[in-house]
Formats: sequence, C-alpha cells, structure tokens
Amino acid sequence: MKPNKYMFFFVLLLLPLFLAGCGRRYPDYSSQSGGLSTEDSKTAANGTDAHTADSTETSIQISTTEPSAMEDTAGQTDSSSGSDPYEARAGELLSGMSLEEKVGQMFFVRLRKASAAQDIEKYHLGGYILFGDDFKDETKTGIQDFIKGCQNASPIPLFIGVDEEGGTVCRVSKYAAFRSEPFKSPQDLYKQGGFEAIQADTREKAAFLLELGINVNLAPVCDVSVNPDDFIYRRSFGREARETADYVRTVVQEMEKAGIGSTLKHFPGYGSNADTHTGSAVDTRDYKQFVQSDFLPFEAGIEAGADSVLVSHNIVTSMDEKHPASLSRAVHDKLRESLNFKGVIMTDDLSMDAIKESTSDAAVQAIAARNDLLVATDFDVQIPAVLDALNSGNLKEEQIDASVIRILVWKLKLGILQ
Repeated sequence: MKPNKYMFFFVLLLLPLFLAGCGRRYPDYSSQSGGLSTEDSKTAANGTDAHTADSTETSIQISTTEPSAMEDTAGQTDSSSGSDPYEARAGELLSGMSLEEKVGQMFFVRLRKASAAQDIEKYHLGGYILFGDDFKDETKTGIQDFIKGCQNASPIPLFIGVDEEGGTVCRVSKYAAFRSEPFKSPQDLYKQGGFEAIQADTREKAAFLLELGINVNLAPVCDVSVNPDDFIYRRSFGREARETADYVRTVVQEMEKAGIGSTLKHFPGYGSNADTHTGSAVDTRDYKQFVQSDFLPFEAGIEAGADSVLVSHNIVTSMDEKHPASLSRAVHDKLRESLNFKGVIMTDDLSMDAIKESTSDAAVQAIAARNDLLVATDFDVQIPAVLDALNSGNLKEEQIDASVIRILVWKLKLGILQ
C-alpha cells in the first residue's frame, strides 16, 4: 500500500518534537543526601592521619527533640553530604573515636607542666592554654621543644593557646627571653599609627606565637568600653562600638591570613561589670543596649571569619536572670541564632570564682548550655563528671558529636590536623 502523502508531511511535522523529547534531561537524584557517593568526602584533608577511621560513610545524627534544636547543627553537616571537605573529614575522624576521646577533645585546659604528657594520655585533651608562669625562666627553644613533645604525645594534635592581647595581658612577650619589649595595647597602637599599626602588630604577633608552636591566640577583645574606670577598659580598644568593630574586623582578618586561631571575647559584652575572676558580676543593662552596641564588634568578627567565641561569666539579666552567660542556653541561642555564629563556642575558665559560686558541676552545665569547648583548670574533676552525666543520660552523645565536629573542623582549618 502506498503511503499517503499527507501522512508523510504529518510525520515530518512531529519529528522535531520527538527528537526534543529524546534529548530531555531527567533529574539526577545522586546529589541528594540519600544517594551521594562518599568519594568526594574522602578528599576532606591533604594527607592522612594514623588514627583515620574506616572510610565508610558516617552520618552524625542530631536530636530534634530538644528545644531550639536547629542551632545544635550549626557549623556542621552530615559528613556524607560532601558539601564541606573539612566537615566530611571531621566526620571520618569522629567515627573512630571513643566516648572518652570525644569528651577529652572538648577540654581546652590550663597546662600542668609536670604531668602534661600523662594528662594527654589519660584524658585525651583537646588542647593546652599556657599562662605567664609557663614561660618564666624558659627559652624559645625550651618552649618549642616542650610543645613539640606535647603534640607528639597526642594522637589528635592539640590546640596550644595563650592570652597575648598586648598591653596589660602579655603572657609571653613580657619576658625578655622571648621579646625585647611586651606587645603594646590596642589603644596605644592605634594612637601611634592607626589601623596600619594594628595590622602590623597582629602580623608580627601571629608569627611570634606560631614560631613557638602556639596555634591559638585568645584574642581579640571585643568588649566596648570608653570609661577608664571599667575593669575591662585597659584591655579593650577604648572606643565606641563601631570603631571597636573596625578594630576587631582588622585583627581577625590578619590572624586568618597568618593561619593562627582567633577568639572573640567576652560575649555578650563585658560592659562596666566587675572582675569575674574574683566573684559574680550582674549586668542589668537592657537588651537593646547589646543589640545596638555590644554585639557589633562580635558581628564584625564573625563576618570576618573568627574561629571561636568565648562567653563570659557575667549574669546578663536581659537574657537570663539566673545563670552566668557561660552556663546559659538563652545566651548561646542569641549567639547561634541572632548573630548566626557557626564556629566553636567556648567558656571562660570554669574554675573562676564567679562559676564556683554558682555550681559544683560547671562542665556538665556548660555542655547543656551548648558550649563546644570548655576552658578548665580542674579538668581532672570536670571530665569524669561529664562522662558520668553521659552514662546516666543527663547529657546526650549526639550533642557531644556536634561539638567535636566543630572542634575538629577548626583544627583542620588551622592545618594542625589532617
């Protein structure tokens, strides 16, 4: 039978539509969390670590039954998603850690020089903070060798931290064996040479500390103070909030370029409060004051890429009338949600008098408040208390996992962990 000529033309008309349909691209669900290969996540870091866990895909599940659970996942994603190589690598490491090792990573503790290696082995510590006495009668070579010995004793490299703010707080440079003169205060630097002097000082300070093996400087001070009578004034930039924000942004950017860890302190802003080393301090200012002033330097530091935020022991009544800020879930919620901070939150030292007066289980309360890293002098008391709280169900391992992910990510970004 001869084909109908009209049918022939009809087929010609339909042919382009048919070909277009054959070339249509259908959705690729391999990019969804349920179907992603783990190959990309295996490139999380340059090199390998002797304690790398099995490369099997790891998923960190965060409880959604707790209030405000969204911020519990801030700074981390499912390690199988491959969206961040640092988080993927941190997830691999986490999967090979015991509960004791996880808890130990959450403690950034005051160094006990005589038992440093033994404490690392027993408590699996996350890091050491060195104070002035640790540098007294020491030399550069002696400190370098000591820190190397500590790092060699630790399966997971340590944070080695110090408060080298300049001015009244110089743990290292006040000793002539390390520097001919102490680092100047931010106020003095700015008077001498503006922000160029601040930048140059920050670069020099970072190189100075890194050469010794110190990878975290607990700075800059973000507190807004213009009153010379304030306890915090001499450690602050000594200017209003927006100028202080410019200072903080400048310092954090230079620290990040240098590759040394930064810490914004003392959230939510110290104000004119008394010294919490020696007792409780109650801040009765209106919350509006924090939003319009005290938060601004912290926001600037966070936007500039600050690694961590240290929370003070002040009781800030506009956020929490009962608990010191360091032990307050409400204060931490402000930091996570209002300021959108996704990095490591740490406490001020839990052995300070302001905390001793408030509680006997400071570390447990600090973790419940959503701190990631606990600064502690009495870590040999606090770490067993945290493990007991986990074994009794008062703390959840899922929350510990979320904090350790953030801590490991910070170490990976600093290049001290691979």
